[in-house]
Amino acid sequence: MNLTSAIRRLRSKRQRPPRGTPAGTIRGVQTPTPTTVEILAYGPSGHVELRDPDESKILELMSQYKVVWINIIGLTDVERLKRIGKIFNLHALALEDATNLYQRPKIEDYTHYYYIATRMADTQRKETELEQFSLFFGAGFVIGIQEHKGDCFDPIRARVRGGKTSLYEHGADYLASAILDAVIDDFFPHIEYIADRLETLETDIMTRGQKDTVQKIYAMRQELLLIRRAIWPLRDALAIMYRDQSTLVEANTRFYFRDCYDHTVQIIDALESYRDLVSSMMEIYLSSVSYRLNDIMRTLTVISTLFMPLNLIAGIYGMNFHTEKSPWNMPELAWYYGYPFALGLMGLIVVVLLVLFRWRGWLKS
Repeated sequence: MNLTSAIRRLRSKRQRPPRGTPAGTIRGVQTPTPTTVEILAYGPSGHVELRDPDESKILELMSQYKVVWINIIGLTDVERLKRIGKIFNLHALALEDATNLYQRPKIEDYTHYYYIATRMADTQRKETELEQFSLFFGAGFVIGIQEHKGDCFDPIRARVRGGKTSLYEHGADYLASAILDAVIDDFFPHIEYIADRLETLETDIMTRGQKDTVQKIYAMRQELLLIRRAIWPLRDALAIMYRDQSTLVEANTRFYFRDCYDHTVQIIDALESYRDLVSSMMEIYLSSVSYRLNDIMRTLTVISTLFMPLNLIAGIYGMNFHTEKSPWNMPELAWYYGYPFALGLMGLIVVVLLVLFRWRGWLKS
């Protein structure tokens, strides 16, 4: 499946609320992924992992552990999302944004928690395919909401399970910065993959220039645009966030959010460079096609020019005037060597024209 068809498929999944729907209405998304809740809580006493616990267990974990990380996979169970949102007093508008896919990446301050909407790359594919990822974090809790199973958070989970990590020394804000950093850094392999494909495509353009080259260039341009739409707004939101003096984020943790901001800037710089390269490649491809066409036309013109005097001679001697009527009517027809003379004249003209074309440089490739 090429990128264009993937984009069409992603767009077809967008489910906008009906007109007139009240603000804050939480709507489920019908996907093959059922709603699953994974909890990883940790603190000085260690860590614990639970899967699909009862909502009352969450309050118990909040009282026992320093940080409770709740990861919600799938958006089909609306009532469950509402119950979890009620535990942490999440605003209905924030939950609505989390369930309405294809939100513009943003960061919103709800006083006692932050809401972050961003795009997350599919870790199972080399081609870039994005899904919405929502992140809530406040005092002692972090809630992640994603569309499908599979993410880039396994290294963070491994750090928590291993203990003796900086995650235990900080609060939920530090965990949120680590999760956001993982989401952003997961774009780098996709960008490197695009760079490799661009290098291969550039070689193909200069050597073969196949018919599907335009489609490949267009597909990579769309892929770069897809990542740019996911990263550019997030960069602006992070720039505001790490300057904000909210009590939810420790002073030391702000540097980690600034590091996330720096990574978004690196990605955007790479995207801009590759976009310029893609545009240049399109121009090179069109120039190479025009050059090959001109080269073909030049060859055909040379061949036509060589045959023009030959056709003239053959046409003259094909008029069949009778020499009996007049000595001026094709006297060569009565010559003993008239036929070899005509062929020799044709060959001489071809040789003279080839020498002239080479002297003028018209036969150089």
